[in-house]
Amino acid sequence: MEILLAILLGGLYAAGFYLMMRRSIVKLILGLVMLGHATNLLILTVSRVTRGEPAFIGPSELLLTGTYGDPLPQALILTAIVIGFGLQAFALVLVKRAYQAVGTDDIDAIRSTELLMAYKKKKKNPKK
Repeated sequence: MEILLAILLGGLYAAGFYLMMRRSIVKLILGLVMLGHATNLLILTVSRVTRGEPAFIGPSELLLTGTYGDPLPQALILTAIVIGFGLQAFALVLVKRAYQAVGTDDIDAIRSTELLMAYKKKKKNPKK
């Protein structure tokens, strides 16, 4: 099971980094999403996946003994998922607005548009 998760983690990280190196902003955001999911899966894998062993202390026990599923990494992953969804929603709205303003999602074209706008402003107001 751990070998399968390690292969899946490697694939998600590789795909995420590959998408982040593309020129499209949408692909950049998808790469960040994949990296976030890979990191959540990494946290789950490192916390030793145990099935059917909840972290409950019985009425006759004083301490938790034996193997059990640790609830802390699961809570951290749930928090990371919620924060990730919020960040993804914000990024998609930002990309949509940038696409409406510039007409492209190419990072180099957006950068050249910014330089053109700065040049026009400087030419219009030479005192600044």
